[in-house]
Amino acid sequence: MSKTHTRFAFSHTMRNVDGTDVVELRGEMYIRTAPSSTALLDALTAGPHPDLVLDLRSTSFIDCTGLGRLCRARNRALARHGRFRLVSTSPHFLRILRCVHLAGVLEVYPRLSAALVQKTVSPATRN
Repeated sequence: MSKTHTRFAFSHTMRNVDGTDVVELRGEMYIRTAPSSTALLDALTAGPHPDLVLDLRSTSFIDCTGLGRLCRARNRALARHGRFRLVSTSPHFLRILRCVHLAGVLEVYPRLSAALVQKTVSPATRN
């Protein structure tokens, strides 16, 4: 793989904070990284009552395939009576969510600490 492709590769780190899986995603979530992002998100939402926060602040790009993966993970978590939140401060990402009418669907918080304590949809996603 060339340096151009490895520089934008999808990677993650994971930790557990008081029963919540916190996953920092880095790089790009797009059609080329879909298999690895799908496998990760499916594993994280497979059990009963998944409690998941995805920190997207180190994610440089998300295409429609990546958005689809986020929606799939959200739906899987909710179907299993769990929670699914995102952390992002990217005005571009928030604008995309508004444009595709996902701003009121996905819980998005500007800080990790807010995502870990909030129990309702963030007002920031309704702009």
